[in-house]
Amino acid sequence: MKIVVAGIGYVGLSNAVLLAQNHDVTMVDVSQERVEMINARRCPIVDPELEDFLANRDLNLSASMETSEYVDADFIIVATPTNYDPKFNFFDTSSVEQVIVNAISQNKSATIVIKSTVPVGYTKALREELGSDQIIFSPEFLREGKALYDNLHPSRIIVGEQSECARTFADLLVEGAEDKNVEVLLTDSQEAEAIKLFANTYLAMRVAFFNELDSYALAHDIDAKQIIEGVSLDPRIGSHYNNPSFGYGGYCLPKDTKQLLANYTQVPQNLIQAVVDANTTRKDFLSFRIIDMKPNVVGIYRLVMKSGSDNFRESSIQGIMKRIKAKGIEVVVYEPELDQAEFYGSRVTHSLDDLKASSDLIIANRLNDDIRDVEGLVFTRDLFGSD
Repeated sequence: MKIVVAGIGYVGLSNAVLLAQNHDVTMVDVSQERVEMINARRCPIVDPELEDFLANRDLNLSASMETSEYVDADFIIVATPTNYDPKFNFFDTSSVEQVIVNAISQNKSATIVIKSTVPVGYTKALREELGSDQIIFSPEFLREGKALYDNLHPSRIIVGEQSECARTFADLLVEGAEDKNVEVLLTDSQEAEAIKLFANTYLAMRVAFFNELDSYALAHDIDAKQIIEGVSLDPRIGSHYNNPSFGYGGYCLPKDTKQLLANYTQVPQNLIQAVVDANTTRKDFLSFRIIDMKPNVVGIYRLVMKSGSDNFRESSIQGIMKRIKAKGIEVVVYEPELDQAEFYGSRVTHSLDDLKASSDLIIANRLNDDIRDVEGLVFTRDLFGSD
């Protein structure tokens, strides 16, 4: 089949590489740099499996800036960003709509699969607005830094339409996966959209729960690790996803929780609002703890959310950084992924020795061997050495 993927990001690239093992795949993006990198078989994001497959596997994959690629496609996958817009209290889906309108104008027969995260009811409304039955939604469940791995070993595949086209698309994903015994669920479109938002909000809720447990332990000077280990022995709770942090962040959880809350405008709720609010409360609480230590200079060890990722969008450590800077505390940032001299008015260094020598206190969302030699200077809530 001929498949076109719009958007060279985590979602788009991992789907493109997965499908290009068996089919002719072209990626379309507005970034000339990313297009050139794909054609040169270089990975524009940090992801070990993607880097390996691009460099070493036989893939029928190319990239272009030309939307004319849509013309003869059997499937067009839309994987452009949909960021939450606080002004309108909704996802900004303009990039998705632009791709779909363009694609339909050039190709009346292709199945268009939205992989971008969208509000509940979006696909149905767009189909009605455009008078098209070509558009379906299929949620993506990927971890940053492990996007291709999670497509090769999917926990589940969900497609938001109960049709032959939906089954064909699901089969394409299973075909490219290394694990073949995959749970496949075909649902209606609104249900698939809701699955994505509720799944991510549940994960955010779990992060928030263990963070608030940790806040309690800190406030009462008791051992959070012992409490979490004991709580996690209950098999209904389990020991996964229980490591405290500065808060949830990254591409998905902050925006998806807010979008789900926005979808609740006509429905009574308490918990979803609490999940959104808990992240702010956690960063406030930890910032006060840091400020009470009265450091003159605070070093930031990495802006990224976790190891093996180059993403620091809405990383929780940035929230801490902004709060302590507002109290007049000087901040020095160590982040190898930044090529600028300053970040939000704070000096950026690429030298660990400089970071250690310059700082009275180093804060780290996740511990790393790089800073274990100055562990006495480090403030972290990483109790288990995991993400």
